Amino acid sequence: MDTENIPQPVNETKQKNKPKTFTIFQSILLIFLTFALTSGTGYAIGHFYFWNDIDMKKVNEQLEYYKERVRVDPANLENRVILGYTHFLKGENKKAIQELQYVIDQDKKYYDAYYNLGLVYLDEEYFNDALLVFNKAVEIAPKDFKGHVQLGITYRHLKMYEEATKALESANKLNPANADIIYQIGMVAEAKGELKIAADIYKDALQFDPLFEDATAALDRINKEIKTEGE
Repeated sequence: MDTENIPQPVNETKQKNKPKTFTIFQSILLIFLTFALTSGTGYAIGHFYFWNDIDMKKVNEQLEYYKERVRVDPANLENRVILGYTHFLKGENKKAIQELQYVIDQDKKYYDAYYNLGLVYLDEEYFNDALLVFNKAVEIAPKDFKGHVQLGITYRHLKMYEEATKALESANKLNPANADIIYQIGMVAEAKGELKIAADIYKDALQFDPLFEDATAALDRINKEIKTEGE
């Protein structure tokens, strides 16, 4: 799950009828674990995490918790961003889009809303829409590397490889030696058919993170293709 900017933790407030089985600490922890599990560096950039029954139970609890928080305080945009992201975790993308778009309608410079909306659009393969919102995210927070990464991923899906490489190189400058970013650069090279270059880039990614399974799988795939072409 294309994943992503983590909504900032919200402050604890006393509320009537607040679910007793789910605390704000658990909510923040679940959001953090979601991003940690979707990417070794703690942010989502396009990997999918398949929830088991226990995890999904927590997601459902989080969903009910933030539905209530939004009902009690509908003007709190931060709660709506988290609610939208939680809908995304459940695969309820239409509801996620509705919540995140509402936030954007209220605050045209709310970075988290644009970023997470872009993740939903990527998941739906609405690449042109994703391009618009990630461009806006980068415009709002040009020094946040995650927006540049997602922009690069979106350009790759649109087969705009030069733009994809440029965006990912910008991300790499902001956060150098990041295995995920290097891996995404390799994905662009592979999409262009530059297999040997892609293989070298995947090797570079594995130097920074030897346990990066996606990079390992990509390198194995590339090596098989190169071997087949040489036969």
